[in-house]
Amino acid sequence: MSDDWLNNGDNAWQLTAATLVALQSIPGLVMLYGGMAKKKWAVNSSLMAVYAFAATLICWVGWGYQMSFGDKLFDFWGKPGVALDDNFLLGQAFLGNFPTATMVWFQFGFAAITPVLIGGALLGRMNFVAWVAFVPLWHTFSYTIGAFSVWGPNGWVAKMGVIDFAGGFVIHLSSGVAGFTAAYWVGPRSDKDRKRFEANNMPMMVAGAGLVWIGWTGFNGGAPYAASAVASMAVINTHVCAATSLVTWLVLDICISGKASATGVVNGMITGLVCITPAAGVVQCWAAMLMGIISGSLPWYTLMVLKNNISLLKHVDDTFAIFHTHALAGSLGGILTGLFAVPKLTRLFYAVPGSEKYIGLAYALRAGRTSAGLRQMGVQLIGILFIVCLNIVVTSLICLFIRLFVPLRLSEEVLVIGDEEVHGEVAYVLSNDVGDDDQSFENPKVYNSVYDVDEFPSVARVKATIRLGSETYFADANKGLVSEQLSSVKEQSMSILKEFITKHNIPNDDPDEPDEISSEDDDDEISPNPPVKKSKKRQ
Repeated sequence: MSDDWLNNGDNAWQLTAATLVALQSIPGLVMLYGGMAKKKWAVNSSLMAVYAFAATLICWVGWGYQMSFGDKLFDFWGKPGVALDDNFLLGQAFLGNFPTATMVWFQFGFAAITPVLIGGALLGRMNFVAWVAFVPLWHTFSYTIGAFSVWGPNGWVAKMGVIDFAGGFVIHLSSGVAGFTAAYWVGPRSDKDRKRFEANNMPMMVAGAGLVWIGWTGFNGGAPYAASAVASMAVINTHVCAATSLVTWLVLDICISGKASATGVVNGMITGLVCITPAAGVVQCWAAMLMGIISGSLPWYTLMVLKNNISLLKHVDDTFAIFHTHALAGSLGGILTGLFAVPKLTRLFYAVPGSEKYIGLAYALRAGRTSAGLRQMGVQLIGILFIVCLNIVVTSLICLFIRLFVPLRLSEEVLVIGDEEVHGEVAYVLSNDVGDDDQSFENPKVYNSVYDVDEFPSVARVKATIRLGSETYFADANKGLVSEQLSSVKEQSMSILKEFITKHNIPNDDPDEPDEISSEDDDDEISPNPPVKKSKKRQ
């Protein structure tokens, strides 16, 4: 292209930043959710994130981008329109020296990660069909309104002078409130899952969180729409705040419980990233560190202490604490932005001369412009209140509408099984340890799924592998309590030994026990009268 407005450096950085943002969702949050969820929900948790990403892209180019950044329909909403024509996509973006196609891709990353974050509050029980309907409806009737109002050139909150550098309001406060509201309407997980929802793969969880952290370089660094000094400031502030928040949360965990928690590290990292987002390029680095201390302590207190003492927080089952890590941290970031925003940096970011807008209260007091600082704080609070009310109302209406057609929550029977029943797949297939012999199972759900004994007492969990000379035999227990299964395995093992002695004409000293028995704890299905299975040991 030879257009005078095109800056190749800005365009290259913006495409890179956009891809970093997309990587936060795919694979970042897919890995985070898939590893952090209980084993029987690992597939479902991952697929909810993948679907939200894909569905949002279709909505975004179909109508969402224009409703968020296009011509005004109302003061809070844009006119729907497609973003598919080359004449539109190759023209200059509404801000920045790059094509609209680049802006569409960059802003899509923000639009996509928002419903993925909402899903974090609903994992482990939401009907996947209901989720399929929820994502496009919420994107259309909530996200586009928030984006147009706060970020759009014609949005009413934007015109008031709200400072939301990269989405503390539009993305994180929105997802936190919407996720908490949807969790209220969907209902809780099963009682056993609420009590025990241990991560099935901690290293994968931490790796996914790491992708989210590093991807935030594009999240905040791309917000100035240029490869500029403000972008550099935003990047360093982002990582300083995240690191400070992580360490703060970690220290609190150690001081209170005596143990460093991987889940706590992830939560502390996320609250720091969320808190700095509305302020990333408009505050000093020391302020970013102070914001990290606050974001690592107040959400820690609400999650670890208040959650158990406030009835609403106890009642609503927010699976991955999205309310605390995103809604609360996003609100803190918005307020602290109104306090610490540096006039010099806000003028660079917003490209406006000296104004009553965009000045932190701390700097306004020092400059004798107290009224301007108080006004900025007021605008920040108005922005928070608007996003909270918008998402409570719209999310509630969407959930009530969807449940007219399909249940929002899976049945109790399905909740016992999880992925195998919902998707016909499981995250981890258990080894059958049968050498080269293929084994078939009439009901693969029982074999591949993982159950608690008290949840599914009829599922066999004990078997024995018996190696005698060059031959290997297998004994499966009858259904029942573990003690009954162990007794059954012992009886079968003795029978196998006696048959082996008779077959090979071994002198019978009437031994009390078989030579070698190894017990395994698994979920293999058995028949009511299990046969004795035999295979040659591999040489």
